[in-house]
Formats: sequence, structure tokens, C-alpha cells
Amino acid sequence: MPILLGVYLIWASLKKLTPEDVASIKNSFQQAEYKWIALSLIFASLSHLSRAYRWRFLLEPMGYKVSYINCLLTVGLAYFMNLGIPRSGEIARAAALSKYENVPFDKTFGSIVVERVADILMLLLIISIVFVLQFDYLSNLVRENVNPNKIYLSLAMIIVVITAITLFLKKSKSAFAAKVSTFFAGIGTGLKSIVHTPKKWAYLFHTFFIWTMYILMFYVVGFAFSDTSNLPLSAIMSAFVIGSLTMMLTNGGIGAYPLGVQKILGVYGVAKVAGFAFGWMMWTAQTILVISFGVLAFVLLPIYNKYKAKQEV
Repeated sequence: MPILLGVYLIWASLKKLTPEDVASIKNSFQQAEYKWIALSLIFASLSHLSRAYRWRFLLEPMGYKVSYINCLLTVGLAYFMNLGIPRSGEIARAAALSKYENVPFDKTFGSIVVERVADILMLLLIISIVFVLQFDYLSNLVRENVNPNKIYLSLAMIIVVITAITLFLKKSKSAFAAKVSTFFAGIGTGLKSIVHTPKKWAYLFHTFFIWTMYILMFYVVGFAFSDTSNLPLSAIMSAFVIGSLTMMLTNGGIGAYPLGVQKILGVYGVAKVAGFAFGWMMWTAQTILVISFGVLAFVLLPIYNKYKAKQEV
């Protein structure tokens, strides 16, 4: 469904473009300064390296010292898998590390949940800062595009489902319920790992570093186009927030990301064609990086671990 939504958004976006608009977008791509795109990819790569390194801080308190290479390659695997099925990457990442490092899946998955909680908190912090600084711009955009009743209904449904599952696990004496309870207990151990890690400040530093790299990789793409090279930081930050949120709608933001970035840049006076060029360039470059990283991870994971096993014998 998310893929179909993404395809529909691409079709709906392109349908509204005139032949002149398409020619202008192509010209923007041809005239772009690709040194800024290369720099954006470097910042993105640094965020991946830091994420893999940060992950080890959560596993060490549970008694598992894992290979950094395996952490890095499974991070690449996760990003790649998420392009196909949303959130499947987290499961694949936990399963791969569990296989190659003999870490129980539930504890590995629990540590990934901790990561996601930290990332969500960082995103909420950035959203709050941007919304306060750009309240007039963004409040109108939210009122025009978001139905609050749907949000309230979704939250109510989530609460009902969580409550029902909790009651079932507490009341049921079935073997299935026992296995699920054990699994969630393992996740709980992973969640507690951040409290027990002796490297809390290092974990916090890497969390801020990862999100700083995210912002920088978005920011520098603006310099690749003449129409966006003079945008104020407030506009870039607003577009970054909207772009981050669209990644939750479709696989890797396909269709939604360029459209969301174009819409928010339009609020700041950027022409429709220039906004599309920026959004598509940003999305395309990062998607190519994710695919390349993911394919490399698929190839290297078994090769590296065979070599690692021979070295340990």
C-alpha cells in the first residue's frame, strides 16, 4: 500500500507539470553543481557510520561485544529493506546481527527500539524548534492539509489495540502468550540498556551527531541550484522537517518526499519547478546511496563473517 501511494503521488505530481515545467526541471538537473550533492552523500555516510558505532553502546551493557563491521553492514541492510517493506529493515537488522554475532533476537530488537525512540525524540525536538520559530508559516500549512479528527481517531485506535494486547498477555495462559511475553521481556532488557550503559554521554553525542549530519546533508543540496542557494536556514529547516515526516508515509519517501519538500519551499516563495528539482535531487541521491549501501551489505555480510570465523578458529 505505501508503494502504491508513492506511485500515485508521483503520477499526480507529474500530471500537473507542463512540458515547459518538465524541460525546466531537466535543465535544473543538468545545471546543478554536483559537488554539493557529493558533499551531501558524505554527510549521509557519516551518519550511517555513527549509527553503527552508537548501536554498540546499547549491546555492551547486556554483555555482547559485537563487531563494528557487522553493525555497519546490518544498518545498511536495514535501510535497503525499508525501501521494499516499511519497518522490515529493523527486523532484518536484528535477525542478521543475531545470526552473525549470536545475540538473542529479542535483545537485539530491543536495542533497535531504543534507537528509534531516541530518533523520534530528536525529530520531535527539531519539529518543536522549527514550529515555534516558523509558527505563522507552518500553522497555516497544517490547518490546510491535516484533518485533526483523523489524528484523534488514529490515536484512539492505537490505545485500544495496545490495551487489548496487554490484557490478553496478562490473562492468557497459552504457550503463544508465554512466548510473546518472553519476547517483550527481551525487548524490555534492550530498552533498559541505555540506562545501564557507561557511555551515556557518548550515546547522546552520537545521537546529536547523526541528526546534525541529516540536517547538513539536506542543507547543502540547496547550494546545488541557483533558485535555492540563497534560502534562509528557517526555510531549509522547515523543508527538512516536512521531508522527514513524509518518509513515514511511503517506502523511503517515494513520491511523498519530493512533493512535501516542494510544497513547503513554495510557502517560502520558491518556484514550483525549483522546489521539485530540489526534492527529486535530494531523494534520488539518498536513495541511490541506500541501494548501493544495501547491496554492498548483502554481498559482504556472509563474506566478512566467513573470514571472521576462520580468524577465530
